Amino acid sequence: MERICVDKTASRGIAVAPVYLYLDPDLNADSGQILEEQIEDELKKFADAKAVVIRDLTKLSEKNEIFAAHLEIADDFMLQDGVENKVKNDLKNVQQAVAETIEEFAVIFDSMDDEYMKERAADVKDIGKRLMAEIKHVKLPDLSGIAEPVVVVARDMFPSDTVKIDPSLVKGIITEEGGVTSHVSIIAKSMGIPTLVGVKGILSKVTDGEIICMNAEDGVIIVKPDEASVEEYQRQKECYESEKARLESLRNTPAVTKEGKRIYLCANVGNLQDIRNALPVNIDGVGLFRSEFLYMQNTHFPTEEEQFKVYKEAAELSPQELTIRTLDIGGDKELSYYEFEKEENPFLGWRAIRISLDMKDMFKDQIRAILRASAFGHVRIMFPMIISAEELKEAKDIVEECKKELEEKGQAFDREIEVGMMIETPASVLLADEFAKEADFFSIGTNDLTQYILAVDRGNKKIAKKYDYFHPAVLKAIGQVIEAGHREGIKVGMCGEMAGDQKAVELLLDLGLDEFSMSAGSIDYVREQIINRK
Repeated sequence: MERICVDKTASRGIAVAPVYLYLDPDLNADSGQILEEQIEDELKKFADAKAVVIRDLTKLSEKNEIFAAHLEIADDFMLQDGVENKVKNDLKNVQQAVAETIEEFAVIFDSMDDEYMKERAADVKDIGKRLMAEIKHVKLPDLSGIAEPVVVVARDMFPSDTVKIDPSLVKGIITEEGGVTSHVSIIAKSMGIPTLVGVKGILSKVTDGEIICMNAEDGVIIVKPDEASVEEYQRQKECYESEKARLESLRNTPAVTKEGKRIYLCANVGNLQDIRNALPVNIDGVGLFRSEFLYMQNTHFPTEEEQFKVYKEAAELSPQELTIRTLDIGGDKELSYYEFEKEENPFLGWRAIRISLDMKDMFKDQIRAILRASAFGHVRIMFPMIISAEELKEAKDIVEECKKELEEKGQAFDREIEVGMMIETPASVLLADEFAKEADFFSIGTNDLTQYILAVDRGNKKIAKKYDYFHPAVLKAIGQVIEAGHREGIKVGMCGEMAGDQKAVELLLDLGLDEFSMSAGSIDYVREQIINRK
């Protein structure tokens, strides 16, 4: 018997079941250069494989929004050009060309600091796996064939794997790779399947068919458990299921503290499917819609009309509010179709609102799209990385320009739309009193705020322990911002990781936070803490 402790809980729960080893076939690229007369044959192999992948993804996208993004990646001209150039110019065989191009695409996302964005590299690799399997004429394993209760153990899993899962049979998922914000983790959460990711070496410790115990609540796996351990985990599972049912029974209970203050519980999302996944937990709305995904998963700057369609549907889906953060690109987030100048300190460079204000036409396309969507629900505009009153005024002036343009065209929108800002820099904290007079709301982004206040790169493992949003300086900043907002009568929310941290809820309530926006999987737990606050 061996006990393994795990850091990354992607989806809570407890499972006791036989192992189902889910292993991909050999999809490594064959080595060897090609001759010039073989170029057309190699390109045809790619075209044929791409056609099959796009056909399959088109069917999947009709059932799940996640695959609409996959479809865009598969049909991206940058992917096409990357493969063609490697075949034509470098005389690489098509397998090598696909493998290298997919890796280049994945690196763009994988190098990002934001965990949610970083995990999109897995989506790119999913496309690569599909293409390579078609080119090599290899059949990929299929989880839809599982016929009895199991815990799936894999190197990694992709959305195209996860959607085939029957949650009544797959009792748990354990992967060697992956992160808690991957689409697989999001899907597993929505299905209520206990999931642990990033468990290094797990494949070498288990055998297909043997019993395994996992507690994704505490991050513990028991390999080759004895009878007493199996019985203990079965007991824990029953207790967990009972507790889960109790928490779910609270979903229709308003999040009101014993002092009578109504707290708003919202979800952080990156696309429409994220909203749909969050609705069952009875969210008050969307506290952060990361609009950059419309840009990052595209082959061009999305048009006003393309954005409007997405924002409109998001507004119709969101119960009480939809807060759309304007384009937050730059820093660690790049675009495949736009080349950013290399910067020594990109997190302190040309990013977020700075890009929007410099690229005014692009910014106005987005603002007009958001304004038009506001006719279909309670939509709010939120600016990222504001550090001066001049920036906020300039951004608000552009909103007013866009309102006039829409009025001239006779297009409907909410003329009283709320316009707020992220608080994520020391400057925005120090000027909170001034900003509160001009903004309709604040949303505290604790991820960047903590990094900037403490001068700690949260992606640097050597100093990771110093990244701490419970640091007195960060807590003091949060308190100052909430007080400044309340003095001017505006709502103050939080959309950083701290908002979903159960250890932080009591403290944030004491500081007076009005809105908690987090991943949907944390909302049940935060709601209970608010309702039962001493």
